[in-house]
Amino acid sequence: MMRQYELVERVQKYDPTADEALLNRAYVYAMRAHGNQKRASGAPYFSHPLEVAAILTDLKLDDATIVTALLHDVIEDTDTTRAEIDQLFGPEIGALVDGLTKIKRLDLVTKRAEQAENFRKLLIAISSDIRVLLVKLADRLHNMRTLEHMKPEARKRVSEETLEIYAPLAGRMGMQALRDELEEHAFRWLNPEAYETVTQKLEELRDRNEGLVEEIETALHKMLADVDMKAEVSGREKKPYSVWSKMANKQISMEQLSDIYAFRVIVDTIDDCYRVLGVAHQTWRTVPGRFKDYISTPKQNNYQSIHTTVVGPRHQRVELQIRTRDMHEVAEYGVAAHAFYKDMQKMNGNGAAHGVTSKSLVFTDKESGPYQWLRRLVETLLEGSNPEEFLEHTKLELFQDQVFCFTPKGRLIALPRGATPLDFAYAVHTDVGNAAVSAYVNGRHVPIDTRLRNGDEVEIKTSKTHTPPAAWESLAVTGRARSAIRRAARDAIRRQYAELGRRLLISAFERIGESYSDERVKKVLPRLSHKSLDDLLAAVARNEVKTEDVLRAVAPELAATARSAAARPEEPGKAKGWLRLTRKLRLGASSDAEGQPGTAPAGRVRGVPIRGVKNDMPVLFEAGGAVPGDRIVGVLAPGEGIRVFQIHSPRLKEYEHERWIDVAWDIDPENPERFPALISVTAPNRPGTLAEIADVIGQSGGNIDNLKMLRRASDFTELRIGLEVWDLAHLNQIINGLKAKAVVSKVERVFE
Repeated sequence: MMRQYELVERVQKYDPTADEALLNRAYVYAMRAHGNQKRASGAPYFSHPLEVAAILTDLKLDDATIVTALLHDVIEDTDTTRAEIDQLFGPEIGALVDGLTKIKRLDLVTKRAEQAENFRKLLIAISSDIRVLLVKLADRLHNMRTLEHMKPEARKRVSEETLEIYAPLAGRMGMQALRDELEEHAFRWLNPEAYETVTQKLEELRDRNEGLVEEIETALHKMLADVDMKAEVSGREKKPYSVWSKMANKQISMEQLSDIYAFRVIVDTIDDCYRVLGVAHQTWRTVPGRFKDYISTPKQNNYQSIHTTVVGPRHQRVELQIRTRDMHEVAEYGVAAHAFYKDMQKMNGNGAAHGVTSKSLVFTDKESGPYQWLRRLVETLLEGSNPEEFLEHTKLELFQDQVFCFTPKGRLIALPRGATPLDFAYAVHTDVGNAAVSAYVNGRHVPIDTRLRNGDEVEIKTSKTHTPPAAWESLAVTGRARSAIRRAARDAIRRQYAELGRRLLISAFERIGESYSDERVKKVLPRLSHKSLDDLLAAVARNEVKTEDVLRAVAPELAATARSAAARPEEPGKAKGWLRLTRKLRLGASSDAEGQPGTAPAGRVRGVPIRGVKNDMPVLFEAGGAVPGDRIVGVLAPGEGIRVFQIHSPRLKEYEHERWIDVAWDIDPENPERFPALISVTAPNRPGTLAEIADVIGQSGGNIDNLKMLRRASDFTELRIGLEVWDLAHLNQIINGLKAKAVVSKVERVFE
């Protein structure tokens, strides 16, 4: 176990200005606080925070971060309080330690919920001070190094969490060396057979290619020396997990991998990077499609390098990574290296470091890629997604593979591989995503779920009246897009319910000769146990609050009248004033309950408005459908909204009359919508019949939504065809067209 003076010496070696007294005080305090506690291995517990601190000294972090590492478990695992840490070490270190403390004594239903809640808290702490993440990653790394002492189920859980969250998070922060080690440990415990297989294959490959790495290094050195270029060249073999991942993702064997060997060429300047690239491409044949310039277009974690694959000595495919020394430090140590080196430049202007201040990791380069990503992530968190949704979305965001696309004005947008124009729209701005109606990629109109490729120029067309349908969530790849779609869908449904509830109350007030107003209802909200008007209106729409209860609260003396008005006549379809089956047309014409032409004030729709088939809740069309021109009835279904039935539907009688409500067609001539209808077609069972039937429907402008073969005899087939049509006239046109076909024996509209 590292001694006290050894830790201080390690810190002062790179930071001579470090607070020695603070480090000594933290060392002694943590050792005493953990006392006789033991780890699963039997080692003193204090050895763990000490090793975490040692890992962070390798990253050359400030004294406050090292102290936080020593203290990171004292609040959770000992009697120490946050107030005590604040008093002894200051509120800055107290906040860092608190950010690393897991939530305790919280009544959570599942282990997954606990994991998600802990991760939320961690990310909030990280967003205000990145040092919390650095300590957490070092903590996880030491735990993974000693995982063999844990029980098998604990090893599996911790390894899964590491592979799904912490390793990708380290990568997103640019800390590639730490990410590689985390992945290796997790891979070894999660899939020991695969780990053994890949490791053995790599050993065989190493034996077969003995001396190859040295041979390529020598060739690179000679190639660069011939053009008077100074460079550091180092070769390495890919890690087993990296090899396994590429084999799994590309569905290829190890022999087919093109970049098991990678060589880094480190030079002084950016100009030298491109000179090395030119020399390499002139000397060795390049592999098409294997060139990436992350210098001109850095990754979101600030990673910069040129990647190219060439066919080198022994006809071996070799990946070259060309970068400057500063780029190499950022590639290996990520945000820690970036903050450290920027702080050095501030202190003496020439990059010669004399140590870093405790604030260097808090305020440095807040606009860099990793910080922007963290801010967006925490914004999503604070917008109200539940913890498990948030964890799921974060996992989607963490993976490193990216595509780089452009707006028409040239703005660069980095997205995960597999992202769509929908993800692109939300990456530009949430409002753009919510209003997106179509997409153009490189000038071509494409489906909104088209997979984007590097260099695509994407243009998003928007509409102010558009709301993203809930089904779009399955089309999105990024957590940002999925979260926004889910939130917009929830808000839209809530607004629909509120408006539906308002219309139901307006109708109820009219029945007793009273006028409805929001102000009248707001005054009685406390009596109805609701905090806001929208909440109450939505509850009315969901049948959680009866309209009579609202009437009784607003006008108690009219309760008896309301109950009388709510009574149903024996023939509700003909009851004047009850079922107003109007149809909003361009001139405001309508039809009465008998379906005859009538008059209505221009632009006014009586009853709850019913629109197209593609709407989300709370309006649903019952099996068999209904189309404008049909007489319709609405049924209030608790928890579902309104179910719309054609008046002749046999299922309508299953519902009590008290649940029937006044509904009306609301057709916008400027934005026509299709509606569902079901027809039965009986036709001879012979080749080409189905094609002729489909041709009639298509030529008439109808859309086949689904098709079932309900009964199949040797000579005839009965088809149930779900259609989407504009109105009753359009449906009749299709039916008549089918009847005129010689292959059709019988066609009729049906209701289920």
